[in-house]
Amino acid sequence: MKQPLTITKLKKMKQSGEPISMLTAYDYPSAKLAEEAGIDVILVGDSLGNVVLGYDTTIPVTLDDMVYHSRAVARGATNTFIVADLPFMTYRLGKETTLRNAGRLLQEGYAHAVKLEGGADIADEVAACVRAGIPVMGHIGLTPQSVHQLGGYRVQGKLEREAQQLIEDAKALEAAGAFCIVLELVTEPLAEAISSALSIPTIGIGAGRGCDGQVLVYHDILQYASPYREKRFVKTYADLGTTIRNAIGAYVSEVKSREFPQEAHAFPMEQEMLRQLYGSGSESGTGSNAASSSDKGETASAASSKQADKPVADVVKGGGSA
Repeated sequence: MKQPLTITKLKKMKQSGEPISMLTAYDYPSAKLAEEAGIDVILVGDSLGNVVLGYDTTIPVTLDDMVYHSRAVARGATNTFIVADLPFMTYRLGKETTLRNAGRLLQEGYAHAVKLEGGADIADEVAACVRAGIPVMGHIGLTPQSVHQLGGYRVQGKLEREAQQLIEDAKALEAAGAFCIVLELVTEPLAEAISSALSIPTIGIGAGRGCDGQVLVYHDILQYASPYREKRFVKTYADLGTTIRNAIGAYVSEVKSREFPQEAHAFPMEQEMLRQLYGSGSESGTGSNAASSSDKGETASAASSKQADKPVADVVKGGGSA
């Protein structure tokens, strides 16, 4: 059985040059499939605000949202290392608040670690979490929770002062005890320089080939969206959106045309039970023809009484639920 990675094993992967694979997941089935595919790390990202909850940014995502989705992921990927995002305004409010909220993701969300966006400015909070036994993954470069402050989703590190600040932020996070750092939308040479300067792994997303690992969003690599927007730093491996849309369309068409369900999708009933429920039909002949209405009523009442005495298992064979 596959054993989940630990922060120690992740650091050893960097030292040995083994790339780290990380993918987002937000529910039980996606997490289970990711684990079965051999993913190293699952990130329960606050990107769920965009791809699951339908928000324009990650800012509306709450801590309760993250706990709920992290717990579902943990049930699906019981043997994979799980990191959960601390969402907007659940940290940067003091060490006590950060510890309380990070603790919830581990205690209630069953995550193994938390991820915080920011650099030197949150180093004290990162250190406090580490001292409390909460592993922390850092996140610098494009930080989606600060998208309005950054002026949009743009590549970071193009200017010298930006590049220098990112290097300083990465070193500050490492010194604070972070076990890994995500580099998002950072120029490739800068990401490579940061990765070389650190003893802890870097995980890139739109940061080129020099990082120690890569992370992408589940819905992006599978084109599980409508409409799907192409992204330069993403490679898609399947077009599930079109497959799902076509499948649902075929179902709608067959329901409308009464092609579905067919006999193979229905559950039969024993003839004896049918006779008891509905009778054998009107009898032919002369003289005393069909029973009177009152006789029919008495017959139906008697059949109903007999039916009530029969166990449910004798009435319908088979099973299933919607």
